[in-house]
Amino acid sequence: MDNEKYRKRIVEELINKKLRTSGAVLVTGPKYCGKTTTCMMMAKSEHSFSTKGQIQLYSINIKRALVGETPVLIDEWQNIPEIWDEVRDEVDKRNEFGQFLFTGSVQPANYDEIIHSGEGRFSRVVMFPFSLYESGDSNGLVSINDLFENPDKDYFDLNDRITLDDIAYLICRGGWPTSLMVDKKDSLEISYNYYEGLVNYKSRDEKNYFNNRKYAELIIRSFARNISSEAAYTTILSDIKKSDNTSIDDETLTSYIQKLENLFVLMDLDAWNPNLRSKTAIRTTPTRHFVDTSIATASLGISPNDLINDTNTMGLFFEDMVIRDLRIYTQGLKANLYHYRDKDGLECDAVIHMKNGNWAALEVKLGGENLINEGLESLRKIKNKIDYSRFKEPSFLAVITACGPLYKTKDGIFVIPINMLKQ
Repeated sequence: MDNEKYRKRIVEELINKKLRTSGAVLVTGPKYCGKTTTCMMMAKSEHSFSTKGQIQLYSINIKRALVGETPVLIDEWQNIPEIWDEVRDEVDKRNEFGQFLFTGSVQPANYDEIIHSGEGRFSRVVMFPFSLYESGDSNGLVSINDLFENPDKDYFDLNDRITLDDIAYLICRGGWPTSLMVDKKDSLEISYNYYEGLVNYKSRDEKNYFNNRKYAELIIRSFARNISSEAAYTTILSDIKKSDNTSIDDETLTSYIQKLENLFVLMDLDAWNPNLRSKTAIRTTPTRHFVDTSIATASLGISPNDLINDTNTMGLFFEDMVIRDLRIYTQGLKANLYHYRDKDGLECDAVIHMKNGNWAALEVKLGGENLINEGLESLRKIKNKIDYSRFKEPSFLAVITACGPLYKTKDGIFVIPINMLKQ
């Protein structure tokens, strides 16, 4: 591994913390997001189950994978699920922290049962593609952690270093590490390659095998058309029927969605349920998101120019990219990420809720005075709806924009371009 070319990941701190407090750490996430590369930087020895030959060799004597200087990395562990029990028992025998690192991009069929049996020995960390800060496309002037700790701090920057064209490109490029290894003109091909590999995916495990490529394509495209929305599964089915005149039954749709979640492609954002002053009912439907927005654009054949020519659609794809980055930035802050919407139509694109009860609400807008004002007004209304006799006041409120200036309004709401944000 060339340390000079390696880009540090935010998740490294969390993995190291888990290694200091757990016998083994499971690092999961989508294919090609950099799990193995990052864990190789931390491991002292390595065993891989990624090829047929390796799988055959280790299947003969699985205990071979327990040998080595710790932490021992076991890559693509799900290809020999029996290794889980072996490592669990070995961790019990050694009674020491930081013994093993597991990496994998697919959940095996008996994943829930396996994970349960690892309680107390294994910690779990989800790794994502690059955020804009990790890829070097955000200067990180504004820290989410600092906003929670110093909400009275003021910011101002004209931020004339990025354009809407740049954001459209970043949405389509995605956060894949390999996209940073090629010229800009070739980098968009990486997301298309990922999508093609995804719909042609073959697995030893039937739970993660697409029996019908066309169904996989239609479902992914429908989720892309309904990105950043609360589309119900009935809406997805109707959209598929309308777009391709193809009928998919409920059972097949549910099965394929589960496969896409197991492959860390689809990743919904759950609804937030605060205590309100009014009796307004809160909608509990999750918003539909991808682990990386470039999968959605690749599935629809959308280019940066297509986004620029349809800013309404671009706004939804931009929101998805912001949610990706917020997942990464909040991961190490002991925080959960949600969205909010009530039956009155009041909504908030992202709510960061810390374990200590502190919280922040964020609206996502491409930019421009009108859109930003809409976001500011929504945040003010949400703030006024909370019952503060049973709930803390927000640590901060913010509108996240695609480009434009960084500033703070007179009533204390931050307007933050995504290219200036970090954990």
